[in-house]
Amino acid sequence: MTASASKKLALSSTAPTPKAAQKSAKSNSANPHSKQSRVIAMLQAPGGATIAGMMKATDWQKHSVRGFLAAVVRKRLKLKLTSEKVDGNRIYQIAGVGKAKSERRRSMTRSR
Repeated sequence: MTASASKKLALSSTAPTPKAAQKSAKSNSANPHSKQSRVIAMLQAPGGATIAGMMKATDWQKHSVRGFLAAVVRKRLKLKLTSEKVDGNRIYQIAGVGKAKSERRRSMTRSR
């Protein structure tokens, strides 16, 4: 066996299969002790969460927390994230958990 053939064999045997990769990705998000779960729980709390609080809970840097809020919470999970400034600190919170997104506007024209 040539060196390149044995190298390819070694690389292919250690690479995870697509099903295994999907399974591990699902199990990470389902873990109640994961960093993602902790941040989501903080955002669902009645008092909300600050960036500093999320940084402390996850050991992430400020830009990583903001990226998580934009990419995962808003885009991937499609949750409505609200923020307001209280005493100079910005508080983030998931709004409308369990509520309908929005009611459709009625047409201004009448049906006949």
